[in-house]
Amino acid sequence: MTKIEQSFQLAAERYYELGVDVEKAMDKLAEVAISLHCWQGDDVGGFEQNRKALSGGIQVTGNYPGKAQTPEELRADLDFAFSLLPGKHRLNVHAIYAETNGKKIERNELAPEHFQNWIDWANTHDIGLDFNASYFSHPLANEATLSNRDEAIRKFWIEHGIACRKIGAEMGKQTGKTCITNFWVPDGSKDTPADRLAPRARLKNSLDTIFAEEINPQYHLDAVESKLFGIGAESYTVGSHEFYMGYAVRNKKVLCLDAGHFHPTEVISDKLSAALLFLDDVLLHVSRGVRWDSDHVVTMNDELFAIAQEIVRNDYLKRVHIGLDYFDASINRIAAWVTGTRNTLKALLYAMLEPSDKLREMENAGDNTGRLVWQEELKTMPFGVIWDYYCLRNNVPTGFQWLEKIREYEKQILSCR
Repeated sequence: MTKIEQSFQLAAERYYELGVDVEKAMDKLAEVAISLHCWQGDDVGGFEQNRKALSGGIQVTGNYPGKAQTPEELRADLDFAFSLLPGKHRLNVHAIYAETNGKKIERNELAPEHFQNWIDWANTHDIGLDFNASYFSHPLANEATLSNRDEAIRKFWIEHGIACRKIGAEMGKQTGKTCITNFWVPDGSKDTPADRLAPRARLKNSLDTIFAEEINPQYHLDAVESKLFGIGAESYTVGSHEFYMGYAVRNKKVLCLDAGHFHPTEVISDKLSAALLFLDDVLLHVSRGVRWDSDHVVTMNDELFAIAQEIVRNDYLKRVHIGLDYFDASINRIAAWVTGTRNTLKALLYAMLEPSDKLREMENAGDNTGRLVWQEELKTMPFGVIWDYYCLRNNVPTGFQWLEKIREYEKQILSCR
């Protein structure tokens, strides 16, 4: 018996004393599929011909060596990242990652065939795919996209949205796992606008046109994502939280909550129970904003734990779809993927090891003292030992071992690029 197994037995006994079934918690965690974001692997570059510089409020800092330059390199890096994660997960793809065999295909002309390699790769691994329309880093996105005053530009982006829904539906159909296609646009104003209504009315009409065709929800779901502000949209964002909350409720869409898209003192963990009283599903983009939407690698901070607790305590695991969204080029990109994903899984395990019924019992009895004491004492329970054992039984590295594997991959693969 290994030291991890010995430690696990002792830790499990402590949780059993609190009425927590550790085996049940690990089985529940094994059912969770985190959607990794492909754009972490190449700094949101994509594979379009004549790639454009990033725009639309998106910035990637750092220039760590070894960035994926081709679809094959990106998929190889993802293969390696997945090998370091316990459980079976998903991949989130942006429209700019189309593979067009060297042909220039405009975004409004994209089709499922341009993502067939991604679909085949996903089927090889028996994982699901999610998709995103790309409304940034394009000459026609300089001023605005779906809310643009110019009808021709607006039409182009509407056609892009329609194309993306068809691609997402085909991904869901071929993989046999429902694909969520997310819509976020950077439209807004650097300075205070005189008319806040007209752009929002245009955005609403554009979305109505994009979503006009019904798609089988077995294959595909639509999600809409808000933002507080961005570079070039410091004073006004067309697609605010209130706009998309209302739109999602009225049109029965999935609401995407991004952890970095709100005021620094505002948290998405508090929004879950409110939103899910009125919505069927919520999509999370788990990120870490530092002072603003800066998309830092997810760490085990208070908000990550709070998000996980809200999901688990309220039995939202089937209704909350968890994806990651950050891009850091200041460190090894694969390490960034693995760190954020493992931390998200750790937070979920922590929440699953919580004696929620006991906490509710004290709360309902008005025993706020007991509730506080239990909440604080639970923080030093040996959940890390349970996590190590979970990794061990899933045949992935424990502790710091996975970092050594990344160092070796960097030496053999990334340093040669």
